[in-house]
Amino acid sequence: MTKKFPFLVAVFMMVGAPVDANPVERACNRSDRTGASPQLCACIGSVARVTLTRREMRQAARFFRDPDEAQEVRASNRPNDDAFWDRYEAFGEAAELQCS
Repeated sequence: MTKKFPFLVAVFMMVGAPVDANPVERACNRSDRTGASPQLCACIGSVARVTLTRREMRQAARFFRDPDEAQEVRASNRPNDDAFWDRYEAFGEAAELQCS
């Protein structure tokens, strides 16, 4: 068992734990969107993990519950919202390419 432990730790770190679902993945899984599946949500969550900060993932996750909030951020002319929206669009494009 001692020899297997480092291998199992390495596999666990590469794959990640199911309980480690990020806010975007959890929001996707909880949404009532047509076509949302655990596999698709996991893929979208993986893309979010590498393209958005933790704070940005929480903000993006709120868009699943309240699409109007996304519109407010998009229409905002605050510099922080503009910068977030650029990263959010890049995340969406990457998720579409990788997860479709």
